[in-house]
Amino acid sequence: MKKATLLLIEDEAEVLEINREYFEGKGYETVCAPTLSKARFFLEEHAPDLILLDVMMPDGSGFDFCAELRQKTNAPIIFLTCRDENESVVKGLLQGGDDYVTKPYDLNVLSARVAAQLRRNGFMSAGIIELPPLTIDFLAGEAVLDGERIPLTLKELQLLGCFALFAGQRLNAEEIYRRAWGDPSPGAVGTVKTHVANLRRKLRLDDSGWFELASAGKSEYIFSKVQY
Repeated sequence: MKKATLLLIEDEAEVLEINREYFEGKGYETVCAPTLSKARFFLEEHAPDLILLDVMMPDGSGFDFCAELRQKTNAPIIFLTCRDENESVVKGLLQGGDDYVTKPYDLNVLSARVAAQLRRNGFMSAGIIELPPLTIDFLAGEAVLDGERIPLTLKELQLLGCFALFAGQRLNAEEIYRRAWGDPSPGAVGTVKTHVANLRRKLRLDDSGWFELASAGKSEYIFSKVQY
């Protein structure tokens, strides 16, 4: 599964390093920019899935830079602001920002905001997905259903994560393949069909369990919870 790439734009070297170590420890890829000019350069070289943007940068305002970013990327942008900048947050959000976090911040709270924005944008990020009684832990490489560890291959785990993120929604095979594993190949439909069969068997989805994985039209599937 493709890791989410975060572009960290922060001028304080110590804060930048702390954020880098924290998010890489969470399973993300990071690109670090201590200035807006560096961020411009990195944006040409990388395609970040989310941008953490400090508002007070040495070579300009993060709020103004947001409007420039929006001409180049649709990735979610989370502002990192000081309390006395909060009145300007509305301006930043109107220019294309998605959220903001006030300094000093708890890294766990920031991480939750990052994960939420990635989910809204359909990215299956590294970490944990919980759809009780199902827990999918990508860092540990395991799925637990009602207290029982389910032996899954990496691809099966990624596929299950995709279904859990979009539970109750109709997904076609090519979209499933793209979200779980990357750009579809000519055999994407057959690959998804094979792994769906494996998931149904291993999670006993056809035996009146907690969830069902139903076929819905030609090469389409709906994963849903049936017991509450």
